[in-house]
This record gives sequence, C-alpha cells and structure tokens, in this order.
Amino acid sequence: MEPVYARVRQEVAARAERLWDVSLALHREPETAYEEHRAARLLAAELEGEGFEVERGAAGLPTAFVARTGAGTATPSGPAPRVALLMEYDALPLLGHACGHNLIAAAGLGAALAARAALGEIGGTLLAVGTPAEESGGGKVAEVAAGLFDGVDAALMFHPGVHDWAWAPLTASAQLRVGFHGRAAHPTGSPTEGVDALGALIQFFNTLGVLDRRLPPGSHVQGIVTDGGRATNIVPEYAEGLFGLRGGTSAALAELADELRSCARGVADATRTKAEVTDVGGRYEHFRDNGVLSGAFAHHLERAGIALSQPTPGVYLGSSDIGNVSTRVPAIHPFVAVMGSEGSDHTPEFARAAAGPRGRAVMLAAAEALACTAADVLLRAEVRDGAWAAFREKAAQGL
Repeated sequence: MEPVYARVRQEVAARAERLWDVSLALHREPETAYEEHRAARLLAAELEGEGFEVERGAAGLPTAFVARTGAGTATPSGPAPRVALLMEYDALPLLGHACGHNLIAAAGLGAALAARAALGEIGGTLLAVGTPAEESGGGKVAEVAAGLFDGVDAALMFHPGVHDWAWAPLTASAQLRVGFHGRAAHPTGSPTEGVDALGALIQFFNTLGVLDRRLPPGSHVQGIVTDGGRATNIVPEYAEGLFGLRGGTSAALAELADELRSCARGVADATRTKAEVTDVGGRYEHFRDNGVLSGAFAHHLERAGIALSQPTPGVYLGSSDIGNVSTRVPAIHPFVAVMGSEGSDHTPEFARAAAGPRGRAVMLAAAEALACTAADVLLRAEVRDGAWAAFREKAAQGL
C-alpha cells in the first residue's frame, strides 16, 4: 500500500492551493443550515470537474449532494466495496464558521479528489457526500432515512477542534417543546378563576432540576422559556419551553425523554393544567466510533506529525448527526486541533483559527489521512472485514 499512500500525498499536495481557496471561499461567505446554496454549488462543481457523477438535491434536500466514482461491480467474493467521504459546510448564525466546517468540506473534497486520482479505476465505489445542516436540523438524519448510506462500508470525516483525539465522544440529543394550557383571568378581579400556565412551566423547570441530579454521565436537560404570557395583568393561559436533551447513548436519551414526559404529566396534574409535549426536529443518535477505521486514520495522520490520543474520560463534546450514520455503518469522526485546548469552538476566536495557517495545515493533513483510509477500505478486504466486525461487536453491546 505504500505506493498508493505516496500517490495520495502527491495528489493532495498538487491541489493544496485550490483546496485552501475553497476553504477560504466558504469561510468568507458563511451560510446557515439549509441555506448553503453557494457552498453546495462550489463543492459539487469541483467534484464534477474531476470526473465525479454528481446528484444534486440528494435525499430531497436542495443543498445536499452525492458525487460518485468507480465501477462498483460485485465480485464472486461479495459486493464491491463502498466508501463515503462526508463534507459539512453549514455555518453558525452570527459567528460564521466558528465550528470549522469550511475545513471539513475542503478536507473531504481533497480526500475524494486525491483518492480518485491515486487509485485510477476503482474496483468499488467512492462517494463524496454533501451533508447540510449539521448545526441545526440534521441533514445526515434525512440522508440516512433516504437510504443514502445503504451498502456503505465506511463513512469517513474529520472535525477541527481544540483536542487531538482519535474519536469523538458525542452524545445523542433531541429537542422537545413542552407547553402548558391553563385558563386566563384577571389576577385581581377573578383570582380564583385563573389557571396559571406559566406557574406550571416554572414548576416544571424546578422538577427538572431535581431530576438532573440523578442523571447518568453524558445526560442532561437544558431549557429556555419561549412563551411566558403576554401581560402582567392577565393570568397566562399558555406557557411554553423548549428543552434540549442529551444522553450518553441513544437508549439513555430515550429514557430521559420518557422521564421528561412523565414529569410534565405530573406537573399538569398538580397544577390543574394540560401538558403538551412534542418533538422538534429529528433526533441525533450517539456516535459509535469504529476503532479499526479511526486507528487507520490516526496512523496515516502521524505522517504529518500529528499524534492522536484517546478522549479524556468523562468529557463530552456535544452531539452531531454523524451519530445517525455511525449506528448504521462503520464510521469515524476524529478531532484534530486547530487551536490550543484553552480555546473553544463556537467562538469568534475559533472562526479565525478556521481561516488561519494551523487550520490550513490540519485540513491538508486530514485530507491525506482520509484518502489513505478510504484506500485501505477499498483495497484491503481485511480492513473492511475488521471494521464490520468491530461495528457489530459494539452494536451487540449497545455502545
């Protein structure tokens, strides 16, 4: 495989300036969830220009796409291998690319172009998948539901961060809207006629505070008031909150959601209100790392002088729709630092780092490592078999 890896490095190096130009173009004109029209056009055009067949509007999402290359013909030993390189490109409101998705997109693009050029006539299928709305909405959730990852042997991406970690401790997450219906009245003229919906919502927050103290690691609830009434001289007949739930595993998230619904019913009974609980958007499942593939990525990244370690126990980095992919097929989501561990993503400082020299070096190194890992999956049956074995073992353990 060494000659293949060497060709990959040559191909990435030959495209280094263009990949950085793409990254900076995304950074200069950030687009939020489901509005990434310029980004999707730019990335799809780059892939199409180098021979990929591009399907725009994949999974019914206008800013999603799938680019394909390779024969994809089955062999007597089984189906042809299939690898997906994932690209995120949505930005954060007001903060722009403060999560570094411009680097994710450029690295995925570089990996796809380098792998295709280095491998020539691929005896399998290489997909470059544009995945919108990771920050809000979950493009990958829709893509999974549409069957886009069916038959894929490996889903590969990286994420810039403040740690050099071989895999991402990402929790499952969901949002629930909780509304309480009461009865309006004048608080002085008819004090006994009113049923205070806002009082019920406040009691619900207090109940969740008690619940929070006994939640397992990785689980928590964070809520905000979205409707607390209209005037101080009217007993609120309706009050509403939006609650973000996280669980260390998808099963833990489901249990937490059930507990929240139970708390809402209990508060409603106690306050003579009616509770209404609804899901908001799709759920993000927990991330299931594939040790075989993340180990291969870490090995290839070492050539660039970047050593990845295991995550710090008990530290969680949030949630992502890559979780929904990782519980269907072998997947990786390593973090590679573009600023020091004293920093944080989702900040103006991180946005600047995503357009800085360290961000450039990390993007190119990740593109090489992703392309080499893709080559491993496409060309080495033992890697594919090992990845699936590790996937099934974790699935059986509920991890």
